[in-house]
Amino acid sequence: MGRSEAGARVRVPASPAGAPVALSHETHGDGPEMVLLHGVGLDRRMWDRCLPALAARHRVTLVDLRGHGASPAAAAGVSLAELAADVGALLTGPTHVVGFSLGALVAQRLGLDRPELTASLTLVSSVAGRSEEERAAVARRQELAAQDFGASAWAAVDRWFSPAWRAQDPGLARQVLDTLLANDRASYLACYRVFATADTGLWRWLPRITAPTVAVTGERDPGSTPAMSHRLAERIPGARAVIVPGARHLLPLECPRELTDVILTRTGAHAGTDTGTDGGNQTGNRTRSHGSHTGTHPGAPTGAPTGAPTGQESHRS
Repeated sequence: MGRSEAGARVRVPASPAGAPVALSHETHGDGPEMVLLHGVGLDRRMWDRCLPALAARHRVTLVDLRGHGASPAAAAGVSLAELAADVGALLTGPTHVVGFSLGALVAQRLGLDRPELTASLTLVSSVAGRSEEERAAVARRQELAAQDFGASAWAAVDRWFSPAWRAQDPGLARQVLDTLLANDRASYLACYRVFATADTGLWRWLPRITAPTVAVTGERDPGSTPAMSHRLAERIPGARAVIVPGARHLLPLECPRELTDVILTRTGAHAGTDTGTDGGNQTGNRTRSHGSHTGTHPGAPTGAPTGAPTGQESHRS
């Protein structure tokens, strides 16, 4: 997360309420369009270790989501639809959308609201259809963040870094902690509420996603579990689940090679891959891919969609 960016990081002004905000972003490489979306409390630097391989085959745009990094603050009550509209306003045509954690929820919403902009979806460490127990656990973390932000940040790093990884790369753990602690508290809480609740609203609409999709997570991720990636693969037509053995939550930092293999296979830009229809069969020795299935998870929200979800669909060229 220590990349020196080309040019100064400029905080862009906020847009009027209700309109997409202009996100701070940067672009690297050349080729088919790709956008990378980070998780709650982090910023676009979390893609540092994946960027070289992705930018070698794609024109990659990295953004700071609303309320993060150098982008405008997020107000209380900000919605997933608004976060997705912000990203949609940056895109000018079909784009491979890669989202991590909160960013994966934004990617799903973008796939629903703006299908013409989503060439493919790679959902990294995404939550999906939380059970009652899982919803209670994330609610407790949300409450801790409101009461003791520092303790919440330390607890997140403890969940994300195994003792062995922290011992091997202590500077990275400290950088992640510093990024969390640097957040505007109100913006963080507003976006964490989206992260904690939005999967319930998304669940009934997931069968409407038409973009080729892969869901990938770590075998030992306690929050965005392998079961959740399987739920996404079952719910989104034609989707696949890929599980990275031994990994936790921060796949872009812990397993960049394995993750970029999955992403490039999905986009059809992996060396030796002719099309983007394979969705994760060729991902190296540390990943396991699984085909899609039909049906629902017993603990997941249900309901047949009757129309398109509501929300902002503004686009700014």
